[in-house]
Amino acid sequence: MAERSFKTEIEKMRMGNGETFHGEGVLAVTKALLQSGVSYVGGYQGAPMSHLLDVLNDAAEIRGELGVYFENSASEAGAAAMLAASIHYPLRGAVTWKSVVGTNVASDALSNVASSGVVGGCLVILGEDYGEGASIMQERSHAFAMKSQMWMVDPRPDLQSIVDSVEKAFDLSETSSTPVFFMLRIRACHVYGSFSAKDNKLGGYNIHNKIEKPIFDYSKVVLPPSTYTQEKQKEEQRWPAATKFILENNFNEFIGADDASSDIGIIVPGGLYNNVNRALELLGLSDVYGESKIPNYVLNVTYPLVDEQVKDFCRDKTAVLVLEEGFPNYIEEQIKATLHETNIATRVHGKDFLPKSGEYIAPILVKGIQDFLNAIIPKGIDVKRVDEKAQKYLSEVQNSQSALTVTIPGRPPGFCTGCPERPLYSAIKMLQEELGEFHVCGDIGCNIFSSLPPFNIGQHTMGYGLSLASSAGLAPNFSKNLISVMGDGGFWHNGLITGVANAVFNNEDTVVVIVDNGYSAATGHQTIPSTRKTNGRASPVMSIEQAVKGVGAKWVRTVDSYDIGKMKDTLREAINGEYRGLRIIIAEGECMLTKQRVEKRITREKLSTGQRASRVRFGIDEDICTGDHECIRLSGCPSLSIGDNPDPLFDDPISTIDNTCVGCGNCGTVSHTAGLCPSFFRAEIISNPSIFERALHKTRSAIINLVQPR
Repeated sequence: MAERSFKTEIEKMRMGNGETFHGEGVLAVTKALLQSGVSYVGGYQGAPMSHLLDVLNDAAEIRGELGVYFENSASEAGAAAMLAASIHYPLRGAVTWKSVVGTNVASDALSNVASSGVVGGCLVILGEDYGEGASIMQERSHAFAMKSQMWMVDPRPDLQSIVDSVEKAFDLSETSSTPVFFMLRIRACHVYGSFSAKDNKLGGYNIHNKIEKPIFDYSKVVLPPSTYTQEKQKEEQRWPAATKFILENNFNEFIGADDASSDIGIIVPGGLYNNVNRALELLGLSDVYGESKIPNYVLNVTYPLVDEQVKDFCRDKTAVLVLEEGFPNYIEEQIKATLHETNIATRVHGKDFLPKSGEYIAPILVKGIQDFLNAIIPKGIDVKRVDEKAQKYLSEVQNSQSALTVTIPGRPPGFCTGCPERPLYSAIKMLQEELGEFHVCGDIGCNIFSSLPPFNIGQHTMGYGLSLASSAGLAPNFSKNLISVMGDGGFWHNGLITGVANAVFNNEDTVVVIVDNGYSAATGHQTIPSTRKTNGRASPVMSIEQAVKGVGAKWVRTVDSYDIGKMKDTLREAINGEYRGLRIIIAEGECMLTKQRVEKRITREKLSTGQRASRVRFGIDEDICTGDHECIRLSGCPSLSIGDNPDPLFDDPISTIDNTCVGCGNCGTVSHTAGLCPSFFRAEIISNPSIFERALHKTRSAIINLVQPR
């Protein structure tokens, strides 16, 4: 069950010529794919591209009508390998994943398809996770595009521009026989707007009209001597074809003042254009419609650059400012190299006025453009007035940031209320108090939150499903057993082979905990091979326990995540037991967010028809609680808080449980397992109770009222 319903959005995918589509960037891309006549789509979930997969997964009826094959791939490598369909045959296809981390996983297949070239157009839609909203290391995808010579499209964050760019990108791919990276930054994925829709197209070949005759062309096989020919084709045929297409189809844009009216200019990747125009607007140099006093050369294709366009834009200018996030500054350096080979004396600036790292948000751009203008003093611009506007805006930003720092407390991310991973880390924390601290190898996914308070567990992460593999060099050189933790999504993505099978093969003496919560929870609750409920799909449910035993694991235990006592005992057995080799603990417990969505819907339906409904809540008896707060330190549940102590003899506030409690019981179990105070109680709240329950309640109340005064 995905975290969001796309029922309304799916119906929009049927829109035809002239209809106006309203929505966000990811949905515009999805519609553009259907308008472009794709034959296949695949991918691996990951922010900010998960919704594209969710929509296509739910749109089975529309996909069936158009003959589009869709696959939730087991990994980015599996998705990239789908592009092999376009090497010999005129099949348009698209795959998607999360930025550099996904591209790294897919690099083997991408290098091969980029070398062999394609007949059918294919797009790799990247959710570029760079900047303030990022959840990964700060790297960019541009370097991979340059390394493999795959073209990089970075569209301006406007829905019509995004849709047009998808269609042009397919044509670019086919014209130059090259797969294309279609980069969508976080803000582009979620920008709202509208565009004029077109009719959906059937691919020339599809699941209703299948290819009959196979093609064999050894020149497409990535083996010598073909590889040497393919390298020459990249330089002598594909690159010129790409730059010619970009030039003739006006893929890049010139926005703002006419070149002749200004002696300076700004060169900006398309995805960054909205930020730049906002900065110019704040400086009084543009308006919301992009009517800038400074010419903007907008690179909707950041690789390859079109040398002719670069030269034409720079030729009559004193200086240009290249606004490129991150470092190395590939675009800036390439523009400098291009101009160096000519007699064009335009000065190229960029990182000398802007930071080498970090996202270029409005305050950064305002300061950088201000410094650039003060250094150049261009004609036709009142630099003094620009300085006044810049100082006023930057002062307001500074004051607002100071106010936020004072009034809003820090709120780091953490496990959700009722998360089945929370009791696992409570058990590890309690065991560390008994046996001493362990080195814990973390993994990508929800479990990475264990490194934050109150647990502070998990010393490193190396990649999705790589926690066990990351222990291989450390475990033999460590006096204590290491504990590796991975989620079920990471297990199926990479952990089964690179972790479990590798550890069995190499007779590694270590412990791994696999958290089986039933979904790829961190990316939006997409189904995985071990998901028990598959949204009506006929996919078989695969067992993690059977999978690890199938590759030779002998010591395997499956434990209820919420049974902290048993989990603690099993961990102790794994660490101190006599068995030498790989020990696997499967912590089983459904993701509480998904479980609550189902239960709340069922409860609403029952209440609407007057049926009996119940829900479990936990509470703390304020007369018993001592204010020790060990329950909070060992659990960290967001529903646990503090309140005023009713006892005047105690200064410390007591613990309380608010109404966000989902009744998982973790807080009470933690307290009792750790031998803490017995102040927790379990309450069942019943709506529309039966006659018997009403009578029982009255009897209990009467007895309590009778006994309580004594």
